[in-house]
Amino acid sequence: MDRFTNDGFTFEVTDTPPADGDAAGRVAVLLHGFPEDHHSWDAVTPALAAAGYRVLAPDQRGYSPGARPVRRSAYPLSRLAGDVLALADAAGAQRFHLVGHDWGAAVAWYLAGRHPHRLASVAALSVPHPEAFARAFAVSDQALRSWYMAAFQVPRLPELVLARGGGETMRTALIRAGLDPASAARYAARAADPAAMRGPLNWYRALPLSLRERVGRIGVPTLFMWSDGDRFVSRTAAERCGRLVSGPYRFEVVEGASHWLPEEVPERVSASLVRHFARARAFPGR
Repeated sequence: MDRFTNDGFTFEVTDTPPADGDAAGRVAVLLHGFPEDHHSWDAVTPALAAAGYRVLAPDQRGYSPGARPVRRSAYPLSRLAGDVLALADAAGAQRFHLVGHDWGAAVAWYLAGRHPHRLASVAALSVPHPEAFARAFAVSDQALRSWYMAAFQVPRLPELVLARGGGETMRTALIRAGLDPASAARYAARAADPAAMRGPLNWYRALPLSLRERVGRIGVPTLFMWSDGDRFVSRTAAERCGRLVSGPYRFEVVEGASHWLPEEVPERVSASLVRHFARARAFPGR
């Protein structure tokens, strides 16, 4: 499968079969963040496939050429989560392991809280439970770290700023934040076209809508990975995350890494995910 449809849109997806050729219902869905795409998982996918999982990595709403609605009302978490469920349905996966990084983590938290019956486990990278993230604004420097979220609310101007120099502004910013130059160049190429950046930025512009959609406590087996070199997410936000998980929970701190865990430390991420998936199978109903 290289495409699926939902809500009148067409999404591109990479579908990597398990190395043994028999997924036996073991499916892992990997959700990228901003301003990435499915390529963020390129160095993680082979290890998961080698461990016996079918790996689905979509280009999400706003990123796939056939799924770029222009209004922010198309981007609350409920709509983004609906795309993931449509992908799982198209793949015949009644239950699946869900992994998300950055904004993909926010979607993963939402699905774990609102649709737990569909998940075998959830793993979030870099971004904690939305309620832990929001509460950290009042008790840490999280608001300062998240200044860009407010800046992105301005219509049209962020697209133009990020497009400067053919995307060079974004490329430079990503490298300064710790992303490797090759990945930064690939993602910044999208920024060269302001129209192509509207969808990704609309994830931020839809925040007022998403905040109305409470995620709730998480009961499925949960892994949260955070790096102490993350410029965007505070330690306070990361450490508060566990208070919102009632099921089996593991918090891993990756020392010395930046925000971009899938690209920067794929071996560490892959190994942690394989262990997490295996542990989740030990719980009833998983």
